[in-house]
Amino acid sequence: MWCVAEVNEAYLERMEDVLEIYEKPYNPQEPVVCLDEKPVVLHRDLRPPTQAQPQQPAKRDYEYKRCGTANVFCAVEPLAGRHFTWSTPNRSGKQFAKMLQRVAKAYPNARTIHLVLDNLSTHARSSLVRQFGSQQADQLWNRFTVHYTPKHASWLNQAEIEISIFARQCLGSRRIASLSVLRAEANAWNRAVNRQRLKINWTFSRLDAANVFHHQLQLFKRSRY
Repeated sequence: MWCVAEVNEAYLERMEDVLEIYEKPYNPQEPVVCLDEKPVVLHRDLRPPTQAQPQQPAKRDYEYKRCGTANVFCAVEPLAGRHFTWSTPNRSGKQFAKMLQRVAKAYPNARTIHLVLDNLSTHARSSLVRQFGSQQADQLWNRFTVHYTPKHASWLNQAEIEISIFARQCLGSRRIASLSVLRAEANAWNRAVNRQRLKINWTFSRLDAANVFHHQLQLFKRSRY
């Protein structure tokens, strides 16, 4: 379900910018990468689950111990089927800066990396400055052309689809007790989807947006052009 906030000129401008990037054909010199985070609650079984037997399902006790929280960065290049999954203790600006460093290293020859982000406060150059210092931060930040989704419109970020796939295929209903186990499982899933070159087929276009938002989009187009 879409939760659309106030549709104003700023909302429409950012929406069209993101959708225009999605409509461009695949270009390895200018990859489009979408990034977001997923919080993960860590749980440990207090009693070991029983294995499935003939005519007997596997059983898991309802009781568990909460072992804190962790975070998983999920980034995807939808047209190429490249996936970057990285588990961290939290979603701080420090971890965001390190994640951007990982993504940049994956595209050493790109002219620019189009990066789609939501408006989380850590999704900014300032996070890189605090982690690396101004000079290195500028070098890293300049590798990217950042496209922010409108506020309250994270549904425009294809990383949300990536997170949904990761949650279903990797996490499922299992209980994961520690960051180290989460990292091992997330890395295994990441290798599997990269071998498959699992792509995302995004179909919502600027024309579709015009049909959904009607006169607001038309007024914006007249003011812009």
